[in-house]
Amino acid sequence: MGIFLGLMIPLFGTAMGASCVLFMRNSMNKLLEKVLLGFASGVMVAASVWSLLIPAIDMSQNYEKFKFIPASTGFVLGIAFLYGLDKIIPHLHPGGNRPEGIKSSLNKTAMLALAVTLHNIPEGMAVGVVFAGVMAKSNEITLAGAYALAIGIAIQNFPEGAIISMPMKSNGTGKKKAFTYGVLSGIVEPIGAFVTILVTGAIEKALPYLLAFAAGAMIYVVVEELIPEASGDGDSDGATLGFAAGFLIMMIMDVALS
Repeated sequence: MGIFLGLMIPLFGTAMGASCVLFMRNSMNKLLEKVLLGFASGVMVAASVWSLLIPAIDMSQNYEKFKFIPASTGFVLGIAFLYGLDKIIPHLHPGGNRPEGIKSSLNKTAMLALAVTLHNIPEGMAVGVVFAGVMAKSNEITLAGAYALAIGIAIQNFPEGAIISMPMKSNGTGKKKAFTYGVLSGIVEPIGAFVTILVTGAIEKALPYLLAFAAGAMIYVVVEELIPEASGDGDSDGATLGFAAGFLIMMIMDVALS
């Protein structure tokens, strides 16, 4: 029950963010959007380092001076995986006008939802793999640390949920429909987490590779999508401060609760 609750925490964060569309009348303030995108980026980078890459390296002590191999291999594969999805899945980033991925007849609302869904895949994998580490009784991953990651991702999912739902409302989508799309974009997280747990349980020795894989996938999303969106129009101060706040909060949570 405790692990199931942990897997659902990030989805709750997305739903809370998406619910903003039910109460806010106007589109989101541009500065606030930049700050929130920067905040989400900071959380994801800190989580990638403290919750995923460092435990992956710590689990690889038997490689001695080559203990970096599982972490670096998994990291590169995670980058490659998200790069492939980015080129295949049709999606449109909030505020963007040029769809990415393969050509599709999907409407703008659906492609906006797919953009955030794409962001959420590595986050679901990250939560799944740390809870898989808890189930495997890994010394490097504690239940408190796994919950810290889930809560951290839920916090950064709040702005993501708002950022996907609010533009839909501005583009003419009804409030309830925009809220539903926002929540649905986050469902991939618990699904991805559950699948990752199953895979990790089948190949437990691959745990350090999978931890780094999730880190690589999250870093790809941050560098390729979130940071460019946050620092667009040449004004990056809000995004930078948001990034620092997100990084600091996630680092403190991970270290304090590990």
